[in-house]
Amino acid sequence: MKKIKVKVVGVAVLSAMLFVSCQEKSEQKEVVTETVHHENELAVAATSSSYKIGDKVPNKQVCMVNNAYMGKDQFEVPYDGKTYYGCCNMCVERIPNDETSRQATDPFTGKIIDKANAYIVLKDEVGNVDYFENEDNYKKYSQLD
Repeated sequence: MKKIKVKVVGVAVLSAMLFVSCQEKSEQKEVVTETVHHENELAVAATSSSYKIGDKVPNKQVCMVNNAYMGKDQFEVPYDGKTYYGCCNMCVERIPNDETSRQATDPFTGKIIDKANAYIVLKDEVGNVDYFENEDNYKKYSQLD
């Protein structure tokens, strides 16, 4: 029975290490602690703000790599005359080098849009966000429910 528990705990720790997107290689030993901190930060940001699901959130408070409302201003990442936002050094490095981190799909039209110009709304209580091309698309989308 103890061997099973060790394997489950080992798998959980390994999984946590694999899913941390904002860690640099030199910080590997703190991965589990940082994962818990990052998840808690998202949950606190989403629940302690004055925003509720469906509200527009400030673009500068969204990590555009993790697509998450963070509840505070993020690092500005200027690229091609536009400003994107990231929560850590990995995000700051990724945005200029990875086009997918700068793009999203408008849930209403299915069109690929630029996150720097998006109308961003809080999607759920955990802090995930949706990107819309404009407020009108969001209003039309929200009426579909």
